[in-house]
Amino acid sequence: MADAERWRQWPWQVIHDTPRPPLLQMALDEALLAAVAAGRRPAQLRLWEWSAPAVVIGRFQSLRNEVDAAAAARYGITVVRRITGGGAMFIEPGNTITYSLIAPERLVRGMSATESYAFLDAWVLSALAGLGVAAWYQPINDITSAAGKIGGAAQTRRAGAVLHHVTMAYDIDAARMLEVLRIGREKLSDKGTTSAAKRVDPLRRQTGLTRAQVMAHLAAGFADTTGAAPATLEPDDVAAAEALVAGKFATPEWLATVP
Repeated sequence: MADAERWRQWPWQVIHDTPRPPLLQMALDEALLAAVAAGRRPAQLRLWEWSAPAVVIGRFQSLRNEVDAAAAARYGITVVRRITGGGAMFIEPGNTITYSLIAPERLVRGMSATESYAFLDAWVLSALAGLGVAAWYQPINDITSAAGKIGGAAQTRRAGAVLHHVTMAYDIDAARMLEVLRIGREKLSDKGTTSAAKRVDPLRRQTGLTRAQVMAHLAAGFADTTGAAPATLEPDDVAAAEALVAGKFATPEWLATVP
């Protein structure tokens, strides 16, 4: 089946959401994944807006190994754990572009993990090419360019649905990132902050466009691929996510499930 035919098996929505706190963003991914799996919501692309800075660690990462808690507290950065694997992400509202794809698992059925990442990232590579950014998929979960990494993806499949979310750097405060992320500090300790900036090549520099312009272009590119229509979250979606925040994502047990 051709890629376009595979995407267009289902009706799609594009949701460009309002700014929300990091904990609620984590919970919305899980709540919407359950809603799509149950058939209560159609397949969707959700473009996030962050209301506060965050460090997002992967489901299986060690909290103390990844994050300098004192530095995060000093800068008012919320540390949260997501439901997917992968590495830690340093989030600043004006410097980050984050989106989630949630669809029936049949969209990637029969694909290996590497194949599914490549397939689900293909539309954004095409959209970036339209902005003059020569990017490609780097197995298993990176979007990169000749000048450096642009973003990273993570994925999970549950109850017949797939969640694939991506965080891309529009801009970056490399010095602050190195203060907060221990892993980044270890990788770059012998190269300094200048190398940190080179490892990640932000879209602001590559495109010369505002963050809003880049996000609008991505939404339009996704609609071209899938035929998606604009939509919004429903109150029930937000209520389900708020319940997950209280019962799971805001609890010390979840954040420190891998201490």
